[in-house]
Amino acid sequence: MDNSRRNWLAKAFTGVAACAGAYSGLVLGAPEERVIKIQAKRYAYTPNRIVLRKNEVVVLELTALDFTHGFSIPDWKIRADLLPGLAIRVRLKPESAGEFDFLCDNFCGSGHEEMSGKIVVAD
Repeated sequence: MDNSRRNWLAKAFTGVAACAGAYSGLVLGAPEERVIKIQAKRYAYTPNRIVLRKNEVVVLELTALDFTHGFSIPDWKIRADLLPGLAIRVRLKPESAGEFDFLCDNFCGSGHEEMSGKIVVAD
C-alpha cells in the first residue's frame, strides 16, 4: 500500500474513532439511577430514613429477611409486597420537597405498628 493511501486510511480511522467516542460518550454518559437498598425485618426497616433531592430519580431495592412484609408510601400511592429473599425494586421521582412516611402494611406481629420510616426530600 502506498503512503498516500495509508495516510488517508489513518485519517479516516481517526475520524471514525473520534465520532464513535463522542457518540458512545452520549449514550454511556447518561446518569445512572441511584439504588438504595432497604431491608425489612420484624419490626424495622434498615435504613428507616432516606434523604433524596427533589426530582432525583432513585430505585428503592427492598428485601424482606423473615416474613412477607408490606411497603407503602401513602402520600405517593405506592405499595408493594416484600417476599422473603426476593429483591423488589420501586422507582421514585419525588416532585415536591417535604417529609413522607413509609410503613409496613402487612401485619407482622406485636411490633408491627412501629415498623415505619421516613423519606426526606430536599429542594
